[in-house]
Amino acid sequence: MEISKIVKMKDNKYKIYINNEYIVTYDNVILENDLLYKKNIDTKLYKKILIDTNYYNIYNNIVKLILKRKRSEKEVKLYLKKYEIEENTMQKIINKLKEIKLIDDVEFCKSYINDKLYLSKSGINKIKNELLDHNIELNIIEEKLNNVDISVLDNRLEKLVIKKINNNKKYSNYLLKQKILNEMINLGYEKNKILQVLEANLTNDISVLNKEFEKNYTKLEKKYNGVELITKLKQKLLQKGFNIDDINKLLKEKTEE
Repeated sequence: MEISKIVKMKDNKYKIYINNEYIVTYDNVILENDLLYKKNIDTKLYKKILIDTNYYNIYNNIVKLILKRKRSEKEVKLYLKKYEIEENTMQKIINKLKEIKLIDDVEFCKSYINDKLYLSKSGINKIKNELLDHNIELNIIEEKLNNVDISVLDNRLEKLVIKKINNNKKYSNYLLKQKILNEMINLGYEKNKILQVLEANLTNDISVLNKEFEKNYTKLEKKYNGVELITKLKQKLLQKGFNIDDINKLLKEKTEE
């Protein structure tokens, strides 16, 4: 097979014309196979050019992926598996990327934490678990998390809890506490800190009960009256988590007015 010409393209790519056809490949392939000085190639070398070109196609795709944002070694391996390449080829790419610091789990950990701190609602526990899922070593994670400004997370937690309280004023303190506590724990915040913020910002339960009583009474009295009205009203308020003694006390006050 004859190489008639080699034409340079953009991004270190070249067109190699072989027997009136061409292969788009890379400068590495040309240099590694000494193609600038060969006019004729055999089938074995032709196949090698195709294999090497495929290797650099995959390699360059990975580089582009990492340059968009840092990736863990685990992420890169999962991406490479889509190409169904041999294990030794995969490891060759991994080793090369490590050598030039495009795979660096310490830097990945640092970058991941920074992104989560300023671009998400996540707390420490969730960030830690996600990094462990990336197969980052625990000692690396803990070292980087120890450098985190905890006030950033504390301020975020307070804002999240206050927003949840303001958006769920129809619930009793008991139900509201459980709802917010579960949501914030799932986001990775410490239970004791969540409870501290809740205690500092929850309004008086009786004032909420009064509002819900009036609202539900107005709706229900259009359909029910007497004992049935009182029963339905109690059911509604109990479903929202209000204390039965507080409900009964309020009912007594209302009936005595």
